[in-house]
Amino acid sequence: MPEDKLLQVSNLVKHFPLGRGLFSKPRAWVKALDGVSFTVGRGQSFGLVGESGCGKSTLGRLVLRLLDPTAGSIFLAGKDITHLSWAEMRTIRRQMQIIFQDPYSSLDPRMKVEAIITEPLRAHERPSRKQRRARAAALVAKVGLKPGDLDKYPHEFSGGQRQRIGIARSLCVRPQLVVADEPVSALDVSIQAQIINLMADLRDEFELSYVFISHDLGVVEHMCDQIAVMYLGVIVETAPAKVFSFGARHPYTCALLSAVPMPDPRRQVPPAPLEGDVPSPIDPPSGCAFRTRCKYAFEPCRTERPMLAEVAKNHYVACWLNKGTGGTP
Repeated sequence: MPEDKLLQVSNLVKHFPLGRGLFSKPRAWVKALDGVSFTVGRGQSFGLVGESGCGKSTLGRLVLRLLDPTAGSIFLAGKDITHLSWAEMRTIRRQMQIIFQDPYSSLDPRMKVEAIITEPLRAHERPSRKQRRARAAALVAKVGLKPGDLDKYPHEFSGGQRQRIGIARSLCVRPQLVVADEPVSALDVSIQAQIINLMADLRDEFELSYVFISHDLGVVEHMCDQIAVMYLGVIVETAPAKVFSFGARHPYTCALLSAVPMPDPRRQVPPAPLEGDVPSPIDPPSGCAFRTRCKYAFEPCRTERPMLAEVAKNHYVACWLNKGTGGTP
């Protein structure tokens, strides 16, 4: 991983109480995250992929401190933000912003575009009306919209245009880190390419770091420098994007890659369908979380959880088949 680290997450845990009454203890705990560690360098894009419910979005919200972690630590630019109060986080929040998945529900229909884009600016500064207008005009130009769009409402735009507005809003306070929570999954394929290319250009221009959450392995490979695969609240593999598709080592990662259609019929990957369902995060399996669906599972998988271990440069795997006995990315 890069030495110039912007974000460091170590052994992050998040458990949600289930079935708690007013004066009673929780009936059970949903183990959304169970010890996640990774690092994002300055100017780097870090991708998170995995099935629905594996904890990707929860991890993104924990990084932004929109949720409080149960355990673990989060460092931003060398500062421990894990236990900062909401008041203390106010000065930190301008350094990290989010792009939401749904461009329709994430924009207030009662606000004009100028007010939507400059809302973070007004939360952190006291700019004049002229300064707000100038900042908004510059940002809409950056994301491919027109100055006249500032006086329109969200319902006057298409889905792709709304997501451009959301991107402009995330850049208004010039953050260092942007968490993109499936920013193109609700858009048409032709629009997805435009938004991805726009985000890549803005990353280079504004020297941004991304935590990019997606189901689409092709999008993540194109957009990210490092990719992490999550399963049932843990990272099972992380590797550089340039070796991810042909160098995967974990059985779960191989199954995900085999499900991706290949445009070249000569490069078809043999299918490796997964059997069974994802276990409940309320009562996850002992040992390796993936063992109940893995055809290679053997005794160590049932008794002890494998930790991420380096199998190649910047390539880490948590699997007993790869002799994963320790290490962190």
